[in-house]
This record gives sequence, C-alpha cells and structure tokens, in this order.
Amino acid sequence: MLTLGQVHLVGVDVDTATKLLYTAVFVAGLVLLRWIARILVRLVLRGREHTRGRFWSRPGINLATSVIVALGLISIWFDNGLHAAAAVGVLTAALAFAMQKAVTSFAGYFLILRGDIFSIGDRIVMGGVRGDVIALGFLRTTILEMGQPSGDDDASVPMWVQARQYTGRIVTVTNGAVFDEPVYNYSRDFPFIWEELHVPVKYDIDTELAERLVLEAARAHALKREDIGPGVMQQLRRRYFVTAEEVNVEPEVFYRLTSNWLELAVRFVVPTHDIRRIKSNISREIAQAFHANDIEVASTTYAIVDVPPLRVAATADPSTTEQPYPDEPAPRSEEAGSDASRRTQGASGPADKRPTPSRGRRTPRT
Repeated sequence: MLTLGQVHLVGVDVDTATKLLYTAVFVAGLVLLRWIARILVRLVLRGREHTRGRFWSRPGINLATSVIVALGLISIWFDNGLHAAAAVGVLTAALAFAMQKAVTSFAGYFLILRGDIFSIGDRIVMGGVRGDVIALGFLRTTILEMGQPSGDDDASVPMWVQARQYTGRIVTVTNGAVFDEPVYNYSRDFPFIWEELHVPVKYDIDTELAERLVLEAARAHALKREDIGPGVMQQLRRRYFVTAEEVNVEPEVFYRLTSNWLELAVRFVVPTHDIRRIKSNISREIAQAFHANDIEVASTTYAIVDVPPLRVAATADPSTTEQPYPDEPAPRSEEAGSDASRRTQGASGPADKRPTPSRGRRTPRT
C-alpha cells in the first residue's frame, strides 16, 4: 500500500499506481493525436467541394479514438483476457439495461453511417423535423429547421413559415428515430423534387390558351432535362429500378373538373432549395399573362335565388301604420272580445281586477 505523507492510499499499490500512470499518459497521447488529426484534415480538405469529407472525418476520428481508448484501457488494467472479457460483458449488459435510449441512439448512428440514410447538407424529414443536416453525433443529429409547405402541415409542430425556407431554429433529434419513424430525404440520390401549382379558371374561357400560358410560365422557370443531366437519371434508374415513364421531368398540365371551376394543375421539377422563389415567379408570370389575355381566375361565389317578402312602413306613426308582423291579432268585434273573456273566466275563474285608488273612504260592496 502506498502512502502519501501520513495518509495511506487504500487500494493503491505499486502495480495500481503504475497502471494509473500508464492510463494518464495513454489518454493524453490520444488526445494530442486526435487534435493533430483534425488539423491535418482541415488543411487537406479545404473548399466547399470537400464539405462532406470534412463532415465525415470528424465522426470517424472520434470513433477511432473511442475504440483505441477502450482497447488500451482493457490492455492496461486486465492482465488476463478471460477476466477482461467477463468484465466487458458485465459492463455492457449493465449499460444496455440502464441506458436503453442511449444505446438505441448509438446503434442508430452506425445505421446512418452504414445505410447511407443521409449525409451532411441533405434536406430531410426526421422525427417530425424538416430541414438540412448540419451535424451528426453519436447520439443526436442536428438539423437547421425549415418551414412546412402548404398541404403538408403538421399540427403537432408549431410553424409560422409557410414554405420550405429556414426558420432559424436549430433542432436536435436522437439517432434512434431512424428505428421508429421513416426518414424522408429530399437530396440523397435525386436532388430534385416534383412540384405542382393549381390554377382554377372558369369553364367559359379559352382553355387551350390558358393551358398554353400556364405551361409557358412553368417552362420558363422550372428545370429542364438538360439541367438535370443524364447521369442522375441513369443512376436513379439503375439503383432503384425506376422505369423511364415515371421519371418525366418535362412540365405538364393536368385537368380536373369540379362543380365550380376547371382546375389546371401544372407539374414541374425544381431543385431541393429555393423552391418558394421559383413557384412565386411562375405564379407572377401566370397572373400577368392572364391579365393581358382577359382570363379571370375562378373563385367561389354564392347566388341568392329567393328572398322572403318584407313590407316597410310608410310612416312612423303606430296608430296609422299597419304592423307587418303583429305580436297578437286584435279582436274583430266587441262581442267577440266578450266571448273570449267569458271563455277565459269559465276556464280559470273570474279575472283578477286591480282596485282603482280613490281619495275618499272606500265603501265595501254588498
């Protein structure tokens, strides 16, 4: 047992102190090597074209460092391999039971790396969060959030941006979400998406002219086949066996009949970013073209076909004006009124009479 002055260090002997010294030197050396490796990666992988390489190099260095630390500590502190295996098994079982969520997230990290689910800069939907991936850790994925487009609203996530534009919030999602929910990737193998714009028009207009104006506006701002390139299309078909008929990137207009108007739905391809600006430019050009050709956009209207008659009094004098809706009908004659009074007395007794006040003495009736 070693002593520090007059203090005896319980459980620390010469062998334990040597292992502690080796552990400190080993960990310090690995930290230094990790720092040097990061500097070399930043020097070698410069520029925007190496963004993904820098992103994946960081978790790779961290993972390699963690594995080397674990193997080094086992080698230093366990002389017998059987004892080391037993200790590691017990420790692993305890951690798996006590930290189930953390273990699931750590397993999700390897699934993301191995399964090519997403990478840095990809626009995804994960755990109910939409946005671009800006960081990936062992347990969490960091996403720069974007708004929700019209028709794709989620009431569980409060949102004030009605388009796919950044909200400014940075959201972290556990990696274990890949096991529980689907992950939508906007830009993994096909960095383009199909969009639609719906334009309601009246039935009595020149539909061919309206269709041509809508199609010209979409072609002017949407992507064309030469903008996408043949390599992307071939890779998509080869990897996912997507037939050529389903990958039509040319703008096209579809008709839909409703009870109020004719709906022209134009379908086109846009990049995963800056979608709102492209749709705004198309909508602006369609509005200008419709205005120049006297084509009106249809809207919901209501037609009133029947109104109940209403009589308006000529004067405000109630004695000479016939009330259009009297509260109670007046009796036709005095005889009819007497008959009604008698019927009332016969049914419920004599009518109550309120005494008339007088100044003199009241004489009782006989």
